[in-house]
Amino acid sequence: MAIMASRKHLKRFKSPVHWPIHPKEYKWTVKPSPGPHAIENSLPLMIIVRDILKVADNAREARKIINSGEVLVDGRPRKNYKFPVGFMDVVSIPRTGDVYRVLPDERGRLVLHPIDEENAGFKLCKIVNKTTIKGGRTQLNLHDGRNYLSDDEFRVGDVVKLSIPEQEILERIPFEKDSLGLVTGGRHTGEIGKIKKINITRSSMPNTAVIETGAGKTFLTLKDYVFVIGKDESVISLPGGK
Repeated sequence: MAIMASRKHLKRFKSPVHWPIHPKEYKWTVKPSPGPHAIENSLPLMIIVRDILKVADNAREARKIINSGEVLVDGRPRKNYKFPVGFMDVVSIPRTGDVYRVLPDERGRLVLHPIDEENAGFKLCKIVNKTTIKGGRTQLNLHDGRNYLSDDEFRVGDVVKLSIPEQEILERIPFEKDSLGLVTGGRHTGEIGKIKKINITRSSMPNTAVIETGAGKTFLTLKDYVFVIGKDESVISLPGGK
């Protein structure tokens, strides 16, 4: 459900529940600007700097740090303190050497998970749609708002690996049986498991997938909730070893 608020401001008690701020400490909070992620699925850059990473004591300090270009998102400086940071974005602060990937925890909240230098050089994006544009070319629409021209090799549900900061497609990770998938919605949010079966329906009912975790637990979830990450879980290992 969409969050109702004014154009420029957002009351704290109306902010998404996954934001790490007290709903009644102050009346207002920063409202994300239009960008790659919806307000319900993002964290404003100021909240990341001030409330999560705590590299600033207040909003004024956070704005100063951000405006100086010291915070990078997907390898590029973002000077707008309202910039929406969302799922799979890579946040880095070169001055401190800290790098994080935005991932969901078991309660569906977005968290900043520390990653090493090797994993900081890429980002994973899910193909959520394919469109045909002028000239008959195929355009990939990714989950973070990016668009890329491609050939027919790519399918909706696949994931592409993008280089950071060049934003070039390095490889395709197909949505297929025996690949690992991260669940991004429903009661199993934050869990990683092997795709054992993909159920394609021929009706209005949604497609589903059977997931088996490393602990031997098997569950059914919507296919749209599964974000395939390849064959190696260490690529985006979640907090707590999930």
